[in-house]
Amino acid sequence: MRGEHALVFALVAFAFAGLEAWWRRRTGRSYDIAALKGTLAVAAGQIVVNGIAGIGITAIYMAAWSMTPLRMPLDTVWSWGLLFLVSEFLYYWQHRMSHEVRWLWATHNVHHSAEELTLPAAFRLGWTGWLSGLWLFFLPLPLLGWHPAAVATVIALNLRFQYYLHSELPPWLGPLEWVFNTPSAHRVHHASNAAYIDKNFGGVLIVFDRVFGTYARETSLDPCRYGLVEPVPSNNPFVIAFHEWSRMLADMRRSRSLRGALRVAAGYPGQRPDRRE
Repeated sequence: MRGEHALVFALVAFAFAGLEAWWRRRTGRSYDIAALKGTLAVAAGQIVVNGIAGIGITAIYMAAWSMTPLRMPLDTVWSWGLLFLVSEFLYYWQHRMSHEVRWLWATHNVHHSAEELTLPAAFRLGWTGWLSGLWLFFLPLPLLGWHPAAVATVIALNLRFQYYLHSELPPWLGPLEWVFNTPSAHRVHHASNAAYIDKNFGGVLIVFDRVFGTYARETSLDPCRYGLVEPVPSNNPFVIAFHEWSRMLADMRRSRSLRGALRVAAGYPGQRPDRRE
């Protein structure tokens, strides 16, 4: 059944991507085919790497779940609802830290390297999440007693929902913007405008951004400019996947001390938004 659901999602995603491409061309917007090829190559590499690394990560999650005496039921609505809320909270902090800690940003910046916000850009994901330790953020879930299969299901649904956020097509959605992450909110997240950087980290919900002060609303007075502040001048998937690792490791070597290297890895990637010109 999981394979069938994945196939249905892939077919629907492909159909929507085709409609979006048609709409962009019809309305005079650009559609960078070379960048699309780079995105698809990055996505293919990520599938392979995640397939291998996922074996070890799953084993760790299963071990954590086996060690804890806690057991959350999977036959009740409240348990699934609580799992969704806790996972959304953890996702917010994983996502936020991926922007504020350079070691994590070295993986996550791949997702922000696309200079056009289109649906396929959702699949432009880093290959090194296993190395960065992004999976550690969700380790509390099996330790709290949720079976790793349930954890994986909720996270997968979260990410599939986010696929539809990567587009310039849907407008402001009114009252829904107060609770849910929407295409408008996610356009802000992908923008490199100084006022928009490090905003809107939610997955399905935008609530935690409002609670922790990281929400920003899209405005026509400051149209979104997508991509990194310092763009990656290549569509080569290996350059896209490793360019920030190369930059970070070079800065760590130049620090000439272990403390300095750790400070680089744990520091903010670049200049703080409130200090940008």
